[in-house]
Amino acid sequence: MTTSHTIRNLTTLVSLRNTEVERLQGEMAAQTKVKERYQKNLERLTGLYTGSGASGALPLALSVNCGNYKQAVMEMVDTHRVDLHLHEANMALSQRALNAAWARREVLDQVLTQKQKDADGAAQRQDSKRQDELATQVWMRGQVK
Repeated sequence: MTTSHTIRNLTTLVSLRNTEVERLQGEMAAQTKVKERYQKNLERLTGLYTGSGASGALPLALSVNCGNYKQAVMEMVDTHRVDLHLHEANMALSQRALNAAWARREVLDQVLTQKQKDADGAAQRQDSKRQDELATQVWMRGQVK
């Protein structure tokens, strides 16, 4: 396999890894927005049951109704908290996947950079050798006369 072929293949792999990293970054951004929505909903729901006032100060029927309302909202808050924790755990897994993809891309990028430097060095050595051979030929022709 030639060096240019290797460099071309590595460039393609780095490009694919970039695409994977960008996709995972997009997923993380979407998950972050969902997390923020969960947190805002939790704040609103908590405000609903804390802002409904004391249920004991109301007539019996309203007091029972208010108490049931608060209990239903508190249960919803608990469910949302559990969902938020599960979502955060999922985000942690996604973050690990993103970090791994980024590391794979970086390794390939470093290999590509090294191969390009090696190829450039080989081209420069070959050019220097060609120039030395030409200079030697010119010198030899000057000695023959």
